[in-house]
Amino acid sequence: MDFPNKNSSSSKEPDPRRLGREFAMQFLFQFDLYDEFDDAKLGHFWLQLEESGLYPSNRLLRKSREFAEKLIRGSIDKKSDIDSSIETFAKKWKIDRMAIVDRNIMRIATYEMLFCPEIPPVVSINEAVEIAKSFGGEESGSFINGILNGIKDSLARPAREAMKVK
Repeated sequence: MDFPNKNSSSSKEPDPRRLGREFAMQFLFQFDLYDEFDDAKLGHFWLQLEESGLYPSNRLLRKSREFAEKLIRGSIDKKSDIDSSIETFAKKWKIDRMAIVDRNIMRIATYEMLFCPEIPPVVSINEAVEIAKSFGGEESGSFINGILNGIKDSLARPAREAMKVK
């Protein structure tokens, strides 16, 4: 079965972390509309995804789901810190004026940069820009890249290295 992936001309299996980021963005998009989280809504999201038949229930989907749930829960738990950080580097932009897709892609990447030391910040940025190319508007990639680079430059850790998690 071919996986839906606009960025790939081959039918190779997608990276579970990329897929997890895409799933997280899709759930956070829904969450953004209602601003309420509970495990039932998350369960319903996974049920819809399963029933779509787009993704076979296999190891890839399990790993992607596990990573997505980490990103979803973390992004929601740290939403005020994340939004504050994004707004600091989004010159003249309030978070609620940004496109829903763009702000949720940035929330995931910002969560990774601030709270996931095992992921190098440049990886978070590259992934966010690639996802924006598939899901965002024409200018989304450069908009997101500019804001996330500002956040990256403010960090007190190496941009290209993962940190050891204790």
